[in-house]
Amino acid sequence: MPRFGFLRVVAATPSVRPADVPFNLEQTLTLLRDTETIGADVVVLPELGLTGYTCHDLFHQTTLLDAAEAALATLLNESKSADFGLIAVGLPVRSASRLFNAMAVLKDGKLLGVVPKSYLPNYKEFQEARFFAPASASVAESVELSGQIAPFGTDLLFAATDLASAVIGVEICEDLWVPLPPSSFQATAGAVVLLNASAGNEVIGKADYRRQLVAVQSGRCLAAYVYASAGVGES
Repeated sequence: MPRFGFLRVVAATPSVRPADVPFNLEQTLTLLRDTETIGADVVVLPELGLTGYTCHDLFHQTTLLDAAEAALATLLNESKSADFGLIAVGLPVRSASRLFNAMAVLKDGKLLGVVPKSYLPNYKEFQEARFFAPASASVAESVELSGQIAPFGTDLLFAATDLASAVIGVEICEDLWVPLPPSSFQATAGAVVLLNASAGNEVIGKADYRRQLVAVQSGRCLAAYVYASAGVGES
């Protein structure tokens, strides 16, 4: 529950094994149980955290996609009885014969919405355009996922029912690195907490630059900006 008008927000990074969805799910649940003990109201997890970001051509395999959707169903079921707060978790999502890098937002067993990634990096070591479609290619405003139908798009905002001023927006990694991030439009529409799920790698100087980006976007949007990234285990 919010305390004195504040939200307790957690950026959580579980250990990941690429394409080992059962392991990734268990690590995610372990972290969520930890956040439950500290009374987290919002938890953002890394980009493609249920599968791992570095699965590459395995994203074309139905087995991996089915496993990720089943893992999300487990998270939804677990969140019915646990006080996990609002959860944003990353996975590949199928919609209208396309595959999207997306964040599922859920609470209390309900899939509230699914946010696809707008900007796909396809330079240097990044090859996302080989596997995913950008949000602009979506032709559907809703998606059926893990047995539920939820809104699908980058224009979704999530409002806390017990704290009217808490409006949350979600974007994914590269979305922050472009001239007009989706979070800018979300903030214009009323978001005061912005969540970014990433799986950024480390190169010299990148950590400082990323920190600057987050700080500038937070200031420009007059919003708290929460950035979760990949940790140990990605290839």
